[in-house]
Amino acid sequence: MKVLPFFRDILRIPRESGHEEQIIEYLMEFGRSRGLETKRDKVGNVLITRPASEGCESWPTVVLQSHQDMVCEKNGGVEHDFARDAIKTVVEDGWMKAQGTTLGADDGIGIASELAILDDKSLKLGKIECLFTVSEETGLDGAFALEKGFFTGKILINLDSEDWGQLFIGCAGGIDTTANFKYVPCPLPEGMLATKFSVTGGIGGHSGDDIDKKRANAVRCMARFLYEALDYDIELCEIDGGNKRNAIAREAHATIAFTEENEDAIVSTFNRLAREMADEYAASDPGLVFSAEPLTWKGDIIDTNTAYCLIAALNAAPHGVLAMSSEVKGLVETSSNLASVKMLPDNIIRVGSSQRSAINSSRKYASQRFEACFALAGAEVTHEGEYPGWKPDTKSPILKTTVESYKRLFKEEPIVRAIHAGLECGLFQGKYPDLDMISFGPTILGVHSPDERLELSTVDKFWDLLIDVLQHLA
Repeated sequence: MKVLPFFRDILRIPRESGHEEQIIEYLMEFGRSRGLETKRDKVGNVLITRPASEGCESWPTVVLQSHQDMVCEKNGGVEHDFARDAIKTVVEDGWMKAQGTTLGADDGIGIASELAILDDKSLKLGKIECLFTVSEETGLDGAFALEKGFFTGKILINLDSEDWGQLFIGCAGGIDTTANFKYVPCPLPEGMLATKFSVTGGIGGHSGDDIDKKRANAVRCMARFLYEALDYDIELCEIDGGNKRNAIAREAHATIAFTEENEDAIVSTFNRLAREMADEYAASDPGLVFSAEPLTWKGDIIDTNTAYCLIAALNAAPHGVLAMSSEVKGLVETSSNLASVKMLPDNIIRVGSSQRSAINSSRKYASQRFEACFALAGAEVTHEGEYPGWKPDTKSPILKTTVESYKRLFKEEPIVRAIHAGLECGLFQGKYPDLDMISFGPTILGVHSPDERLELSTVDKFWDLLIDVLQHLA
């Protein structure tokens, strides 16, 4: 396998979104040490150019593109410092996965394939510009900041897809919506008991690719319990759930206080809901765990009014598929992800979310629905990180070439489709209107969660297709 040795090198390099310094340095040294034209822009995007092979100078220049960063998620109890530690992997039944953390095949395998092409002088290819963008996972920052003229190619192959056998020619756009509650710390009334309730073991996943799989969102599960518990005059001591905006929340925790006379009723309510939700999510999240741990609470609590408004808003917030496409069968058109709830310094409780849609007006409306829900609850709501979708072009020349290569190599038709996840192609299209683009990659499941795994048998197929496409563009 030509790609995997480079991927294993990348696994040793910390590259969390916003902290790509080490991978940038690695890429710059990689290009320079091989005598290749290598440059970076002010935000950290890197471009390494492989000149055309002898006799291929007239072939069109192709841009290969992947993003440098990875989503850094780990299971509770796993000791791993993403700023320092290498990703530890195992191979089981033909799948490579990490030990309790995200693997980073999204998009490390794309990076690795570009490095393999840059390193292999025996390949007879036209001019190749390898583009590595920063902070794709947290807002497509590198693509947003990319200046016109940074690359010259008119054909771009995005290497950030995760479904082998599928060629992507369009994607949804997205926006992040944040709600901030300001609470008043209050002392815990005397004589109240406290218990920490937890929802863990969710599969989670990508908030675009997996949003239609009806997976449990731990934050919503917790909000569902807390809303029913309001009937028993609870006090909310603390709450925490989810992490990344582009990941479905896998864990959530809340500590509440209550009088002794209500203890049995609250625990009974939690246990009943645990059984009901375990049954509801038996197919999608068989490992879902509901637990309760009595404890002694010595700190302040959240004022009653803010706690009520927060719980009610979390319970009402739109999450999941909001609309399916009427034009493309099976394609999610619009969705919302209730991603996280966090207690921050200065008495702030922050709720993070993201909305996606292939239709700009629908994306705006989805974010407005989320805003309205939390604004009514008294939160300050802001929007940021909006990015456009990528409009499909079924007459694309690079699509035609790729389909022909796929049929020639594998004797079957590929699936050509759009994706509900966000890709940087929409932003490239805005800066380079004449770009002809396509996206494909090997099979990666469980992205943005510690369940992420790479199907090794598809990596060789992905490589063969990529090289065949590049060699047939002449």
